[in-house]
Amino acid sequence: MDTDTPDHKKEEEQIEHDPGAPPSSHRASVSLSKNTSGLIPNPLHDIPRDTLLANVDEFAREHNMTDMLPLLRKGALVAQDPAGFETIEELEPAERSALREEITHKWRQPWALYFTVITCSVGAAVQGWDQTGSNGANLLFPQDFGIPDTPKGVPNEARNSWLIGLVNAAPYISSAFLGCWISDPLNRYFGRRGTIFVSAVFCLFSVIGSGVSQSWQQLLVTRLLLGIGMGCKASTVPIFAAENVPATIRGGLVMCWQMWTAFGIFLGFAANLAVYRVGKVAWRLQFGSAFIPAVPLVIGIYFCPESPRWYIKQGRYEKAYKSLCRLRNTPLQAARDLYYIHAVLVAESKIAGDVGNYFTRFIELFTIPRVRRATLASWTVMIAQQMCGINIIAFYSSTIFVNAGASAKNALLASFGFGLVNFVFAWPAVWTIDTYGRRTLLLFTFPQMAWTLLAAGFCFYIPEGNPAHLGMIAMFVFLFAAFYSPGEGPVPYTYSAEVFPLSHREVGMSWAVATCLFWAAVLSITFPRMLGALKPQGAFGFYAGLNITAFVLIFLFVPETKQRTLEELDYIFAVPTRTHMRYQLFVALPWWIKRYILMDKKATKKPLYNFEGRHVEDAYDYVRKQSVAAPKKSE
Repeated sequence: MDTDTPDHKKEEEQIEHDPGAPPSSHRASVSLSKNTSGLIPNPLHDIPRDTLLANVDEFAREHNMTDMLPLLRKGALVAQDPAGFETIEELEPAERSALREEITHKWRQPWALYFTVITCSVGAAVQGWDQTGSNGANLLFPQDFGIPDTPKGVPNEARNSWLIGLVNAAPYISSAFLGCWISDPLNRYFGRRGTIFVSAVFCLFSVIGSGVSQSWQQLLVTRLLLGIGMGCKASTVPIFAAENVPATIRGGLVMCWQMWTAFGIFLGFAANLAVYRVGKVAWRLQFGSAFIPAVPLVIGIYFCPESPRWYIKQGRYEKAYKSLCRLRNTPLQAARDLYYIHAVLVAESKIAGDVGNYFTRFIELFTIPRVRRATLASWTVMIAQQMCGINIIAFYSSTIFVNAGASAKNALLASFGFGLVNFVFAWPAVWTIDTYGRRTLLLFTFPQMAWTLLAAGFCFYIPEGNPAHLGMIAMFVFLFAAFYSPGEGPVPYTYSAEVFPLSHREVGMSWAVATCLFWAAVLSITFPRMLGALKPQGAFGFYAGLNITAFVLIFLFVPETKQRTLEELDYIFAVPTRTHMRYQLFVALPWWIKRYILMDKKATKKPLYNFEGRHVEDAYDYVRKQSVAAPKKSE
C-alpha cells in the first residue's frame, strides 16, 4: 500500500475535492513515482518546437538515421500533439488522411500485424489444448497406471486422488517455478520471437512424450517439461502482441490470447470426444493430440516482425523502425511511434535507473512505486482467474459430470458443450474490452459467476433419478462459462501484458503468469480431494464465495487501462493506490448507487484521470472529435 508524503498533501486535498482537476504546477508536479493528480501527460507536449526539432536531429545522428530526418521530424511533431495533426504544415495530404483513418477506421491495419496476431492466437490455442488433454484422460489413465480413485472404497483412494491431482498440476507447477521465470533471460538474449520458438518446441515434443508414457512417473516428467514451454509462452506471447498493436485496438487484439485459448480448450474437448471409442489408447491420443497446433506455431513465428519495443530496448533503432514499418500503415506513423516510444522510455529510465540484473529487477517489482502498483494490479487479476473457479471446470468437468450421474460419453459431451460456450462467448470481448474497458468487464461478470456457480452447486441436491438433475447442473455451468468468457477470461493476460514499464515488462509478466499458474496448480492438486470431502455442493459454494472476494479486490486495486498507449500507462500507475481506492469508494461508488440504484439520470462522476489537464475521460474520443471535426482543414 502506498503512503503519501507531506509534499503531496496539498495536491491530494485538491483531488479529494475534485479528482479531475490538474495540479497547480501542471507538468512539474506530474511524477512517475507519485502522480497524485491523475494527469496523463505527453512527455513531448511542453517542449518548444525548435527544441523538439533539435532533439530529433540529435536523436537521428546518435542512431545513424539522418537519412530519414525529415520523416522523423514530422513524426515527432505529430507525437507532440496527436489531436492537432490537421494543423501541422509539414504533413502531406496523404499523411493527414492516413492519420485520420487511423482513428475513423481503426481496424484497417497492415497484413503483417494481423499475421502476428494470428500467430499469437495459434500459441494460445496450444495453451488451451494442452490444458484439456488431461480432462478426458482423467477418466482412463489412472486405471492403466494402477492409481484409480473411483469407485469409493478402492485401496489407496486418498493417495491416488493426490497423485492424479499431481499429474494434472504438473505443467502448472513447472510453469510457476521455472517456465515463467526463464522467459526473462530468454527474452533478453533471443527476443520475443526466439522465446516463443523455444517454448513451442517444448510444447510440441512433451505432449508426444505424454502419449507414449509407460508409467505415471514418466507421465509426470513429460507434463513437467510441458509446463516449461507453457510458462515461457504464456509470459511472452501477450507481451509480443501488446508491443506490436496500436493502442486503439490493443485490447481487442491482445485478448485474442484468451479467446484462442478458449478455442484450444474447445478443440481439446472435441479431440477427447473424437477418440473416446478407440479403446485403451484413447487417453494417450487425448494427451498427444495437443501437438497439432504447436506445429504451425513453430513455423509461423519465423515470419513475424520482432517487437519494435524490444529492438529499442536493445538500442537497435533502425531495426525497430523497419519493424514498425511492417506493423503500421505508413512510414510517418512508424516514425511517430518510434520517437514517442523513445521519449517516454527516456523519462521512464529516470525512475527505473539502470536496468540491473534479473534479481534486481524482480526486487524492483515491489520497491519502485509505479512498478509496485502494476505488480499489485496484475497479481489481483491473475489470482482472480483461479479464484473464480473456471479451472475446476476446465480441468475436471468430465469428473464433475460423472459425479452428477452422467455416463463417460455424456460427461465428455457436456464438457464439449462447456468448451463451445467458453469459446463462443469470448468473441464479444474483441469489441467490448476497448469500449467498456477491462475493469468494467470484470466488475460486471464476477457477481454473475458467483450466483451461477452457487446455483450449479445447489442443483446437485436434485435427486439423480430426476431428469432435471444433470440438465440443470450443465445449464448453470454453461451460464457460468458464458459470463466468464467475455470478462475474466480475456482480461488478465491482456492487462498484465500492458501494465509494466518496458524495463520490467518481461519479469513483471513472468510474475503475473507465475501467480496465475501456481494457483492453477494448487487448484488442480486440491480439487479432487475437495470434491471428495465437501461434495460438489460445498466445492462449488466455496468458489462462489471466492468470486465475491475477487470482486472486492478488483474494485479496490485494478485501475482502468483501455485505449492508453503503453507509455501513458506509466502515469496511470503513478497514481497512489490510496488515492485510487479513495476515489473508487467515495466518488465512483456513490455515483453508481445514485445512477443505477436510485435511477438518478442527472448524477455525474468526475474522472480520476485527465489527458494533459483536459476533462476528457477518454483521450481517444478527444482525438477522434478533433480530427473528424475538420477533416480537410489544411489540405
